[in-house]
Amino acid sequence: MKGIKIIVCLIITCHCSTTSMAQVVLPKILGNGMVLQRNQPVPIWGTAKPGEKITVKFNKQSKTGVTDASGKWMVILNAMQASVNPATLTIIGSNTVELHDILVGEVWLCSGQSNMQYEMRKNSKVKKPDTSTVNSPVDELQRAHNPNIRIFLATQKNLQKTDSTHSDWSVAEDSALRAFSAAGYFFAKNLNHDLNVPVGIISSAVSGSRIEPWVSPDAFEAIPYFKTNDIKVEGDPGKFYSKMIEPLAPFALKGFLWYQGESNCFLGETITYTYKMEALINSWRKLWSNKNLPFYYVQIAPYYYTQGKGPVTYTEFTEPELREAQAMALQIPHTDMIVTTDLNDDLKNIHPPFKWEIGRRLELQALTNTYGQKQVISSGPMYKGMKTNANRIILEFKSIGDGLVSHDGKPLSDFTIAGADGKFVPANATIVGNHIEVSAPSVNAPVAARFAWSESAQPNFYNRNGLPAVPFRTDNPLKFTLTAN
Repeated sequence: MKGIKIIVCLIITCHCSTTSMAQVVLPKILGNGMVLQRNQPVPIWGTAKPGEKITVKFNKQSKTGVTDASGKWMVILNAMQASVNPATLTIIGSNTVELHDILVGEVWLCSGQSNMQYEMRKNSKVKKPDTSTVNSPVDELQRAHNPNIRIFLATQKNLQKTDSTHSDWSVAEDSALRAFSAAGYFFAKNLNHDLNVPVGIISSAVSGSRIEPWVSPDAFEAIPYFKTNDIKVEGDPGKFYSKMIEPLAPFALKGFLWYQGESNCFLGETITYTYKMEALINSWRKLWSNKNLPFYYVQIAPYYYTQGKGPVTYTEFTEPELREAQAMALQIPHTDMIVTTDLNDDLKNIHPPFKWEIGRRLELQALTNTYGQKQVISSGPMYKGMKTNANRIILEFKSIGDGLVSHDGKPLSDFTIAGADGKFVPANATIVGNHIEVSAPSVNAPVAARFAWSESAQPNFYNRNGLPAVPFRTDNPLKFTLTAN
């Protein structure tokens, strides 16, 4: 009798296993309430029984494919215009899966460490550096009920599972929004307002993570810098790439948003970080088979790293050098960066609370560089070049917008100058037209200038469009050589 029961159980188990293998199964990123990317082909994919015919129907389109020997299948929907009208996507195989409430619009992926993961629920009302009270993410939670903004929170666990609920996409409101990236949400909110199309935002970030786990290991091998300098890349390369990025591909995206660097700053990194950023960007673009996908990122904010705990001995220049490495990555095509020197009112807090402004500035980059709204000013002044004139250095800038300005009306702060001895001293800085002249009484023959070159610098040098200048030094000894593709 016992043997019969075992045989019956085995038959049931085999039947369930066979049935499961025959079922159409979708990745987590495909679900009810999702946003599909407009104006470009849209892959729909999953698994089923090998050799099975799969039909996908959506908005008068019907596409058919056949699973390969391993049971994988994919069909590509034709490019579609944006639509706020909820529609149903149907996948037909041995079973039928219906995904409801689907919109078509713009889709972005945001990633990084804790400042990108930083949830909407974390702050009550706070004060900006100019002391004016503004609405925080928590206040936004009371108002957020826009059905045309959809969010998907990726975790190490949910991307590895399959289920039949298809419920991981949500309207950006209530408990789902409370746990979502504040920077990502405010980017989406601004983009939805300015483009007037649905926006889907995917957050895949891990608190405390370094850059290396987000990169495909073979991407480092493709960068000659690491081999030439015999640099072994540590920090678990590929760990989050395989668990939290690969499962999202090839979901159609418009671009990437990145906020990370603090953990690598604790390592005292400089130019090596630039090459790691190149590896990251290359690996993600390769995964999505599009070398032109936009990549917009956040330069880390002021913070007392000298008071932190890390494996290096910090100086006040540790953070400026990491920020410099981030800025050098702008040489990578289709990238841009926002500056945050004005967005931390507590330099002992590595998590600046002003994430709505982070999202807004990232969206300005997208408007200008991705959506072609050239009238939008998206960057603050950026160092372009210098020349000397007697006892002065004349600094030239790009991204001046409507002109250079002292944001608070006070003399420009955080400029230093040095002569041939390399000793930097505070400098007097004056705006003259579209350039700045810097000098110091003790430096008769200046050769170099620096701006915001300390971890605590919160300078008042902006353009008239309200965007802070990018920290720099004219005596940067490091060179970044872009890998030829």
